[in-house]
Amino acid sequence: MDHQDRLISKKDLLARYRISYGSLYRWKRKGLIPDEWFIKKSTVTGQETFFPESLICERVERILSTKDDILLDELASKLSGEDRNNKVVIIETVYGTHSYRIADIKGVFSSDGKGERKDITKLITGQNQEDQQW
Repeated sequence: MDHQDRLISKKDLLARYRISYGSLYRWKRKGLIPDEWFIKKSTVTGQETFFPESLICERVERILSTKDDILLDELASKLSGEDRNNKVVIIETVYGTHSYRIADIKGVFSSDGKGERKDITKLITGQNQEDQQW
């Protein structure tokens, strides 16, 4: 998986997979798509919803390929365990927005501009750097 995940708009996602707005939000309600993947951003046309592209596309393809063989509730239960490994940190800057899987983060630091660095990994990821398994 790309460590710097691009974002895809809700409109483009719906068009790419030919799914309805209703289906997308039903999957969200059932827990098939994590809330944190729904990223609201201001645009010139108002507020739009975006998703980490590789995560959402992989998930939609999986839902579409299994929805005839397994109940959505069963799939949601199965996927909820996997989502623990797919939580993301989203960083917005003047240069753009990127998302990073928490499982892929080795360290996050802040700097005072004078060479002093402070490890803020636990604050961002919820775990100590030593606790992570890579």
